[in-house]
Amino acid sequence: MSEKSLKSSPPWLVLSLVANHLDPKTLTIASTVCKSWYICMSSDHLWQPICSAIYPSLSNLRSANAAIPYRRLYTLGCTSEKRRLQKPLKPLLSLDNIFFSIDIYNSTSSCLGTTIKPGNELPIDKNFLFRFDIDCRECSVCIDALDDLRVVWNVVLKGFESVFTMMDCKGKGSFVLGLEGWFSKELPPSGCCSGGDAASGLVADLRLGLSECSGGKVMVEKMSVGVLSIVSWRYVCIDDALRYLQHFLLPC
Repeated sequence: MSEKSLKSSPPWLVLSLVANHLDPKTLTIASTVCKSWYICMSSDHLWQPICSAIYPSLSNLRSANAAIPYRRLYTLGCTSEKRRLQKPLKPLLSLDNIFFSIDIYNSTSSCLGTTIKPGNELPIDKNFLFRFDIDCRECSVCIDALDDLRVVWNVVLKGFESVFTMMDCKGKGSFVLGLEGWFSKELPPSGCCSGGDAASGLVADLRLGLSECSGGKVMVEKMSVGVLSIVSWRYVCIDDALRYLQHFLLPC
């Protein structure tokens, strides 16, 4: 066989026959050899059965635009799948960067007590959920059993550089001793979806643990604060909540 024959490309028909037996990864690699190989290895007759078998819904998009190559639709499916499986980035915030400030007001807007708790002093849930129990006995917050209460929960960035109000909520304080007074507030969406009727799917949750004290009043012994998912009605993990909070507390 002459040197010229050795250097010449295999016939188009041979390329096409071989390509029918290649997997998507090998087809992609082969398409980088040269322009003629790219044209052959990108043919719709090769990628249509692959795309239809693995991403049938994307394959059906050809009905909207027949000019879209099946190889492009397959690539879209692979990219989407990788993004779905990709682990989210670690939040830029940590509990060390924030502290909680919780105020309880009565019906006359008089502050009955303020609880301030640094994030690094919060007891971590064993499942790493964004839910924390805060001991309030040192604050000695006493309230009337039938008082109208207003609860404000702020998350403050250390250095007082920014603050985000998780909750500013009024509730009727008709509490039964041994049970908890419960306050909740839907959180606003973060990032670019903060306008219109968009929802975050998250709820700030605050519960007051009560006990009887003198004068027919009750004392707040502890607070439980957290962030719930509306979808599952379970507390979100710490990292997810911190990723949410960083949109409001950190500069863009």
